[in-house]
Amino acid sequence: MGGFYFSFCFLYDVFLGMFLLSVVSAQQDVVGGGGRERELVPAMFIFGDSLIDNGNNNNLPSFAKADYYPYGIDFSGGPTGRFSNGYTMVDEIAVLLGLPLIPPNLNTVGEGILHGVNYASAAAGILDITGGNFVGRIPFNKQIRNFARTQAQIIQQLGPVRVSQSIGRCIYFVGFGSNDYLNNYMMPNYPTRNLYNAQQFADLLIHQYSIQLTNLYNLGARKVVVSAVGILGCVPSILAQSTSGHCSEAVNGLVIPFNQNIRNMVDNLNANLPRARFIFVDVYHMFMDILSRPTQYGFTVIDRGCCGNGRNRGQVTCLPLQTPCANRDQYVWWDAFHPTAAVSIILGRTAFNGDASVAYPMNIKQLAELEI
Repeated sequence: MGGFYFSFCFLYDVFLGMFLLSVVSAQQDVVGGGGRERELVPAMFIFGDSLIDNGNNNNLPSFAKADYYPYGIDFSGGPTGRFSNGYTMVDEIAVLLGLPLIPPNLNTVGEGILHGVNYASAAAGILDITGGNFVGRIPFNKQIRNFARTQAQIIQQLGPVRVSQSIGRCIYFVGFGSNDYLNNYMMPNYPTRNLYNAQQFADLLIHQYSIQLTNLYNLGARKVVVSAVGILGCVPSILAQSTSGHCSEAVNGLVIPFNQNIRNMVDNLNANLPRARFIFVDVYHMFMDILSRPTQYGFTVIDRGCCGNGRNRGQVTCLPLQTPCANRDQYVWWDAFHPTAAVSIILGRTAFNGDASVAYPMNIKQLAELEI
């Protein structure tokens, strides 16, 4: 586009100012944290996997779905496709940004896209082949294409608008990598582990990830939050495979090189992409802190799922109409792979307000308020 970018955020501002001022005034404040918060950004766009999927897999021919009870048991809308009893991490971040909950790309049209769209898909990965055992899923490459289509829809509504630079006010949240390990590298029917050692695979992922994030930048993204992979060796599914019931240091050791690579990638992208502000949210160490000091966070059960079957309630994940634990806020894990809403809210708040040990080189609040 000759150095020009179609900035969705720019288009959002134009459209909002022209057509929806009264709507925004009514939605400007949300209750949270003991007060009403103003909108810090116009919109948030979300890319990722089941940790933050909120319904995009519902109508896919996929085995990775959470559109049934007891998923959503503590969510006001009931089961929506969230792999949680309630909020996900990005739901809490949206609230802290002063935004409404971001709707899924699956069924969002018209004015519904004005505060952002969630493109995340369960079983999706950085690599297109990841998650193939679940059949239907939307890999990161396709999520980026879906975002480009969202932009085209707005351009079609407003006519062609070209801007010399992105105003860069929107937040883009990106969280991938878990499935590239759990549903690719660690799967016996995938050849990946025979082709790459842990560092080589981490390097392969980051090479592709960097290209994808640059593509997102070329579509106008400037304020980008990139999440680490969590503490996979401690999820109930992995605990169930251990006779000792302890976290798998081998599995955790696989993802550490990848997380370190993300931090380095953030530095490189910030150095090489003009006006880019990428930040790294270290979810791995957030989980580590929760698991090492659970009672200080209000948790009493850290080694099994609230809803699941078999050893550690992690051998078979939460089934339709299954009765979950009653004291959900005391559990770290909701099912075989995903945290409870109580944990997700802590993760979201820590990413939003945390210091450089968990949000580097700044936190989400600082990123939102940054003028670039």
